[in-house]
Amino acid sequence: MPAKEISLSNASHNKLFYFVANVVVYRDVDKKCLLLKRSENEKVHPGKYCVPGGKLEWNDLPLDMPTRINGDVLDYQDTIEKLLLREVKEETGLLIHNKLCYINSVGFIRPDGIPVVLTKFAARYKAGDVVLEKGSFTDHAWVDDSDVGEYDCIQGIAQEIQEAIAMFK
Repeated sequence: MPAKEISLSNASHNKLFYFVANVVVYRDVDKKCLLLKRSENEKVHPGKYCVPGGKLEWNDLPLDMPTRINGDVLDYQDTIEKLLLREVKEETGLLIHNKLCYINSVGFIRPDGIPVVLTKFAARYKAGDVVLEKGSFTDHAWVDDSDVGEYDCIQGIAQEIQEAIAMFK
């Protein structure tokens, strides 16, 4: 019987975490990638440059709208793609193509003790002008692999920019 609600009551305490996805947005016209500067008010990496992304939320898995029912399991296809398309639009005002190229993943513990699994992707810019999400970001830059080092990025971002550029060249 499929689930009737989303709940943590049956989950093992040692199996809970945030699922986060980030995406390096690559622009073909100048072979540059987008960096965003996080607000100083952010709990994790305040004031550092990053790439767009966000957390998977329970409402991303609407019980009344699975993409298919797989026996007793409710499936939600393209969950990460939808998450990143939404987050890029919310955080930057941009549209990206929904074909994602996997870069890597990392698990970490936030300063507030919440465990996180972060998956990182690259995608091509599709359209739009950068309009930063108020309260979350204070600056942005389009960079290539030669100038990304001039920005105070979260560790690993410069390498991910380099990988994305190499993927799409």
